[in-house]
Amino acid sequence: MPTHHQGDQKEKSALNAYISLLRCTGTVTSATCRHLASEKLSIGQFGTLEALHHLGPLCQRDIGKKLLKTGGNITTVVDNLEKRGLVVRRKMPEDRRYYSVALTETGQDLIARIMPRHIETITAKMSVLNSQEQEELRRLCRKLGLEG
Repeated sequence: MPTHHQGDQKEKSALNAYISLLRCTGTVTSATCRHLASEKLSIGQFGTLEALHHLGPLCQRDIGKKLLKTGGNITTVVDNLEKRGLVVRRKMPEDRRYYSVALTETGQDLIARIMPRHIETITAKMSVLNSQEQEELRRLCRKLGLEG
């Protein structure tokens, strides 16, 4: 559904593109993350596990930057993952004010088990675009994302 804004063409075009981007993001995220509910994981929790899986231990600030989340949000996410035994916090020896967050064996097993399905679902959802279109989408998203 296009915007109902009565502004000039430049505003309408920008708002229509923005609305389409938000709707697409919501639809794709919902479809690709639906399986996380069966694992009792939020999208933020999954993102944290995935980041730690691929990058190794990180301080909470770096997790927040990677996932575009606030410090308070990441603290809650890590608290909940720690309660489930999926991650562990360790004081960083060079600066004890900071904690390094690492996957536990249980966390590593969980992310290794659910990643193939996640990748398969994303690949299937993105298959409506050919490889050139996927690359163009990536390029446009990076251009838009780097602007701010």
